[in-house]
Amino acid sequence: MKDYDEQLATLQLALLKTQQAMIASGERAVIVLEGRDAAGKDGTIKRITEHLTPRSTRVVSLPKPSDHERGQWYFQRYVAHLPGAGELVIFNRSWYNRAGVEVVMGFSTKAEQAEFLRDAPDLERMLVESGIRIIKIWLDIDRGEQKKRLEARHDDPLKVLKISDMDAVAQDRWKDYSNARDLMLARTHSPIAPWHCVRADHKKPARLAVMRHIVREIAPPSVAKHVGDPDPSILFPFDQQATVDGRLAK
Repeated sequence: MKDYDEQLATLQLALLKTQQAMIASGERAVIVLEGRDAAGKDGTIKRITEHLTPRSTRVVSLPKPSDHERGQWYFQRYVAHLPGAGELVIFNRSWYNRAGVEVVMGFSTKAEQAEFLRDAPDLERMLVESGIRIIKIWLDIDRGEQKKRLEARHDDPLKVLKISDMDAVAQDRWKDYSNARDLMLARTHSPIAPWHCVRADHKKPARLAVMRHIVREIAPPSVAKHVGDPDPSILFPFDQQATVDGRLAK
């Protein structure tokens, strides 16, 4: 991608200025980054956080719950990681596991899934009303691109820790994941905590679009005014029509 490095540097500087402003004001922000397996979450997070201070930036990627955690209120272990004053927290997968992998793999009951879809918007409303900014992003790729990326993990020794038992399931249960995604987005998209979707078949434009969106959402006006809006053909607010018109892979 032509001028990618230049755009990346500009956006990373804008994010750094945004963090400086957050630390000074005490503002809190949460980024929920969800998406298909191999959609580029890790690479996107790496570029977002590369020059931010770790003292005020946390990336949360929780393992499967312990027996003790399974006996807690479902949201409890996520709430424990919410930001304090001046902090940015990025969830690399989040409470939305209950609406995605748990649905497809049967790790939770139908009743638990229904309860989640009912309660998640209320939780997010309470967080926003408490002063936490929430940015929810879904990274989407088509089936062929996912297959290529999953296979590439086995050919690169530096990606060995990315390989999981879920890789094969991602392809075998593609349609199930699509259905779970569509229901999740439709039921948890709200004016106070909306979803934005990203066509992420091309990694570099997708990363830049996500970073632009974050800056436009949480940066002070003096910073945001120097950063253009994301390309709407890459990043767009969710609407129900996106599940049938080709913007989200089926």
